[in-house]
Amino acid sequence: MSAAHTPHAVIQLAAEASSTSEHRPLIITLFAVFVAATLGITVWAGRQTKSASDFYAGGRQFTAFQNGLAVSGDYMSAASFLGIAGAIALFGYDGFLYSIGFLVAWLVALLLVAEPLRNSGRYTMGDVLAYRMRQRPVRTAAGVSTIVVSIFYLLAQMAGAGVLVALLLGITSDAGKILIVALVGVLMILYVTIGGMKGTTWVQMVKAVLLIAGALLMTLMVLWKFDFNVSDLLGTAAEKSGQGSAFLEPGLKYGVTDVSKLDFISLGIALVLGTAGLPHILIRFYTVPTAKAARKSVNWAIGIIGAFYLMTIALGFGAAALIGPEEIKAKNPAGNAAAPQLAEYLGGLGTTGGAVMLAVISAVAFATILAVVAGLTLASSSSFAHDIYANVIRRGKATEKEEMRAARWATVAIGIVSIGLGAMARDLNVAGLVALAFAVAASANLPTILYSLFWKRFTTQGALWSIYGGLASSVLLVLFSPVVSGKASSMFPDVDFAWFPLENPGLISIPLGFLLGWVGSVLSKEEPDKGKYAELEVKSLTGTGAH
Repeated sequence: MSAAHTPHAVIQLAAEASSTSEHRPLIITLFAVFVAATLGITVWAGRQTKSASDFYAGGRQFTAFQNGLAVSGDYMSAASFLGIAGAIALFGYDGFLYSIGFLVAWLVALLLVAEPLRNSGRYTMGDVLAYRMRQRPVRTAAGVSTIVVSIFYLLAQMAGAGVLVALLLGITSDAGKILIVALVGVLMILYVTIGGMKGTTWVQMVKAVLLIAGALLMTLMVLWKFDFNVSDLLGTAAEKSGQGSAFLEPGLKYGVTDVSKLDFISLGIALVLGTAGLPHILIRFYTVPTAKAARKSVNWAIGIIGAFYLMTIALGFGAAALIGPEEIKAKNPAGNAAAPQLAEYLGGLGTTGGAVMLAVISAVAFATILAVVAGLTLASSSSFAHDIYANVIRRGKATEKEEMRAARWATVAIGIVSIGLGAMARDLNVAGLVALAFAVAASANLPTILYSLFWKRFTTQGALWSIYGGLASSVLLVLFSPVVSGKASSMFPDVDFAWFPLENPGLISIPLGFLLGWVGSVLSKEEPDKGKYAELEVKSLTGTGAH
């Protein structure tokens, strides 16, 4: 996971851009234009946000294509753009396995989750889980899980964004870096409190278009260098990698030891199953008017994300062929600087063209982080306001106005927490935090959602065991893994308390989440409400009575 979704992938890009200090005004201007444009969109959307449905679900007015674009914008992080290109540049075929994992994950979301979830709930995952369970404990558990997953994911994005901007502006002092993290946090709070789901969705759509356009431009430039002959591109990449034909075959990264093979399986399971449990992805299904539109929007997302990940092949192998692994590793051992190095090479090393390419990719990276951060904040504040405040604390008696006020205050609180943690984590390797978000989502959220929708004997106790058990096991295993301690690339490299050998807990915690849901239900003395299950089944499959 470290190469795929960690915002540390953007840090090397920043270092590249900041090294050409004479072009800094150009980079700052591009950033300022983007931030001003997105804030303008947010203010415009905020004027149309009047009800809870507008704030949480954008008034359910987005078309399938618009929502598909926003979903892909929510999913394709800048780190995925930079990290996957780097992984392919260094490890060839094995690096491309990341792209496959992220794309295949959408089939789980499409086939099992998108349509039934859209039919069964109103605004959050907790709506579906609480439909046939005891409301208060299940909504509390759903809210806790959503906030934990979102904050880990958020922390990683915040830390990356803060360091990126600090380096682009040439700030080196700790106080300056903390101030930048705070400014990114304030922007995030503004996007969500002013624009709600409408503002966030439009920002994500703009960002998706920018990211696809940036990747497409670089892909065409790489292919042009090889006269659009893909075979030549792959052959040159294999030759320059120093690995020969092994560069184009499996096993370069994940076939070395038994532990690395298990780690790959664990990571793959977390990526493929985690997507369908990520709260900021799940709430996107509520922004469309019908279940058919939810299904179509996932089809659009698969098409857009698939095209993007195909382009990472050209970017990764292009970087290997045109720059070479030694030069890539010299800038960043994990290969995270491959895409910006390639951008500068394609624009012309040391020229204004190269600086412009770097500046554009920097602006796209920042746009990407802001969009993902806004989506995560909205997911966690919605869950707090709708599940915990309205249905647990106020027992369903809160008005829409009170609920929206709670969501806005929750956004501010989550923003402050993220600013504090992001400031502390600005120098940490945040790869484990993102891996943890995927693993927790797959361990705690997905089993509970699937059991709720498809198993009539599922009970409140099963839901609580599944959520809290999946949550606790994934957090503990990551805490005692090489991600946190024991290696040079760990968060705390100077200490070693890692007894769990794998970097991703998915192989253990995901089956455990499913097992605990089953055991908790079987041992429960509570009699499942078969009438409620029948209602939910009809509703989830047909859309009858859906909001």
